[in-house]
Amino acid sequence: MTGDPSPQDASPWTPATVLATWFWSGRLPAAPGTWGSLAALPFAWLLMASGGLAALLAGTAAVFAIGVWAASLYAQQTGKDDPGEVVIDEVAGQWLSLIPFAALEPAVPTLVQMGVGFALFRLFDILKPWPVGLVERWLKGGLGIMADDIAAALYAILAVALLHIFGVLP
Repeated sequence: MTGDPSPQDASPWTPATVLATWFWSGRLPAAPGTWGSLAALPFAWLLMASGGLAALLAGTAAVFAIGVWAASLYAQQTGKDDPGEVVIDEVAGQWLSLIPFAALEPAVPTLVQMGVGFALFRLFDILKPWPVGLVERWLKGGLGIMADDIAAALYAILAVALLHIFGVLP
C-alpha cells in the first residue's frame, strides 16, 4: 500500500499479511501484481533447482492453499474484496505458468524461458480473457482472489505449449 495508513490497513507483521503480500512485494508502489510475479521467480527457481517439476507442483499447491487463507484474512482485515497489494495469487499463478519449463530437461528453466513464462502470465493476468474475468466475478473471498490467477496461468501454459509446438521456443 502507498500513502498514509488507514484504520482499515492490516498489520504488516502478521503471517497473513507477510504471505498475502508475498513478503511485502505487493506493497511496493505501482503495479503490485508485477512486483509479486517478479518476487515469485527466485523462489520458483529454487524449487525447480532443488526438486524439479515435483517440487514446483507441490510448492504451487501449497502456496495456493495458504493463499486462500492469507488472502481471505487480509481482505477481511482491510475491508476490501480484492486488495491490490495481495499478490500471493500472482505467486501461485506465476509458478504454475512455469510448469511446462520444469517438465523439460533440465528441470531448471533458462533465463529466457523464465522471462517468457513471466511475460505470458502477466499478459493473461492483466487482459483476463474469458473465462478468467468470470472466475474473478463468480468466486468471492480468498478462493476468488486466488482462482483468477490460476486461470490466467492456464492460458500462459497453453501459449507456451503452442510456442513450443511451432518451434518458437526450444
